[in-house]
Amino acid sequence: MTGEHYFSAQPSVSERRRDVEFTAGGRKYGLVTAAGVFSADRLDPGTAVLLRKAPLPAAGAAGPFLDLGCGYGPIACVLAMSAPGATVYAVDVNERARALAAENAAHLGAGNLRVAAPEEVPAEVRFAEIWSNPPIRVGKAELHAMLDRWLPRLAPGGVAWLVVARHLGGDSLQKWLEEQGRRVERHASQKGYRVLKVG
Repeated sequence: MTGEHYFSAQPSVSERRRDVEFTAGGRKYGLVTAAGVFSADRLDPGTAVLLRKAPLPAAGAAGPFLDLGCGYGPIACVLAMSAPGATVYAVDVNERARALAAENAAHLGAGNLRVAAPEEVPAEVRFAEIWSNPPIRVGKAELHAMLDRWLPRLAPGGVAWLVVARHLGGDSLQKWLEEQGRRVERHASQKGYRVLKVG
């Protein structure tokens, strides 16, 4: 799977659907995925670290929450099931990823999950939490532009949870965020990944 496909708006590769199973927050998930989306063959190791190390929202959390670059929806689905009263936005530029995320949410009965293209999220929404395994391979300029667009949409006191592979620039991303005036804490490190808490 070449990196160019998963952040294309309309992947050209054939779909080739498959099932992915994982456990998060004590709950088992079975999601459908397909070629042309990020980590189509398994739960991405970085996503697994993020879901294991960052504190999942409490059942009564009000949200709203954002899964930025949602892919087929593993983070968004976990957030939606963990906090069933909170609205969870699953945002991706990839049309196929959005369709899969919506299908997975429907299968789980997660009626609080809203799948959207970036421009479809209402401008007035401010997020209690933003979760992301950001698409590092799009390049530094595009990555910074994406974070510049969404991090200002944190509500007062809100936090963003980001996971980045150390060898793909986790430490330099932390430095850049700090240079932008963000409070950044290295919350956890595991298997070569950094989990960053950003305020």
